[in-house]
Amino acid sequence: MEEINVMVADASHEKYIDTILTTIEEAAKVRGTGIAKRSHEYIATKMREAKAVIALSGDRFAGFSYIETWGNKQYVTTSGLIVHPDFRGQGVARRIKDLTFTLARTRWPHAKIFSLTSGAAVMAMNTRLGYQPVTFADLTDDEAFWRGCEGCINFDVLQRTGRRYCICTAMLYDPEEHLPAKIPDDVLQRIKNIDAKR
Repeated sequence: MEEINVMVADASHEKYIDTILTTIEEAAKVRGTGIAKRSHEYIATKMREAKAVIALSGDRFAGFSYIETWGNKQYVTTSGLIVHPDFRGQGVARRIKDLTFTLARTRWPHAKIFSLTSGAAVMAMNTRLGYQPVTFADLTDDEAFWRGCEGCINFDVLQRTGRRYCICTAMLYDPEEHLPAKIPDDVLQRIKNIDAKR
């Protein structure tokens, strides 16, 4: 089995963006479920701001996810989790999820972290991390977040129900209900480096 490195992405990883976007699109077709579409520049910005996690096996793309803040940084999402088909079944998704979750808790320790997913594997990972199923009313009311759903094939369901529910399950992690996060030194250093450049 090839060694797979999971790390906080930076500008040097922008060369993988087209592969990331293609992998997300293909996965959505296979599953027949919605995944919000993101632009090349959107993903590049996430990498430059240390708001993304990438998995690589040597120079080969293995997986990806990113984080975003909403509602004045009171809410954070870990989104776009994808593993390349060549690397599925090796625990890559879990490692990516763990690092994006740690990254979110490090940068915004008081923010609620939420997830909208239709995938059973993601629901299981969320549950293990302490997320609870909630109603859509418990999520951010930030219109910019909900506009991100417009690229999903199920957007009409969200519209028809007045944004009360959709195909996805809403899950929420409330930091007030958990102990402070234990942050790995390499993640802390990466964030300090990014913040020092601002």
